[in-house]
Amino acid sequence: MAEEWISVAKRAALAPGEMLAVNAGGKEIALYEVEGAIYATDNVCTHAYAQLTDGFLDGDVIECPLHAGRFEVKTGKGLGPPIPCDIKTYRTRTTGDSIEVDVGG
Repeated sequence: MAEEWISVAKRAALAPGEMLAVNAGGKEIALYEVEGAIYATDNVCTHAYAQLTDGFLDGDVIECPLHAGRFEVKTGKGLGPPIPCDIKTYRTRTTGDSIEVDVGG
C-alpha cells in the first residue's frame, strides 16, 4: 500500500512515558512515548470497545481499561486473554515539531 503520512499532533503534546489519543485518516489512533521513541497503534481494544488511552501505560505495555487486556505498543503483540488478536501498529515520524503517522500501510 502507498504511504499516507498525516500530521496528528505537536511533539510537545506527548510527554515522556505518556500517551495521546488522535484521529488520522478516519482512524482512532493512540500515540505512546516510550524511552524517547514514538509509537502508534489503533486506540480501540481488539476484545471490546474501549479506548486504550483510557488505560494504563507501563513501560512499553498498554493495558486496556475495560478487561485488562495488554499489548506491546512497539509491535502490537497481544499478551494474553481476554484479547483475541494483536493490535494494528502504525509507523511514526517527527517532522519539525509535528508527529506524523502513516495510515496508508
